[in-house]
Amino acid sequence: MELPLQILQLGADKVNRTEQTRDISSGGVSFSSREDVEVGGRIEYLITLSGSNPPVRIRCLGKVLRSHRLGNGQAPFEVAVTMDRYQFMSPQEVETFAAAS
Repeated sequence: MELPLQILQLGADKVNRTEQTRDISSGGVSFSSREDVEVGGRIEYLITLSGSNPPVRIRCLGKVLRSHRLGNGQAPFEVAVTMDRYQFMSPQEVETFAAAS
């Protein structure tokens, strides 16, 4: 399932990077990434579920399980992360959260 995924934090570093999911389940998500991600590090990310108005967004916290280079000419890395904690966010919460970041 391809959904927009916004990376908010990697380890102690705040980032603002948008990627695309490749697969999603109740335990985690894999996504394509233009940059390598440190395995074992903590990650905070926001998934936007399509097909609703307003869009449903889920803020997730997890750990990077693997990151390996793809050889098929697409985004250079495939990253897999856990979904240890998650929270559904209203559009107002997303705006407030984004302004604070």
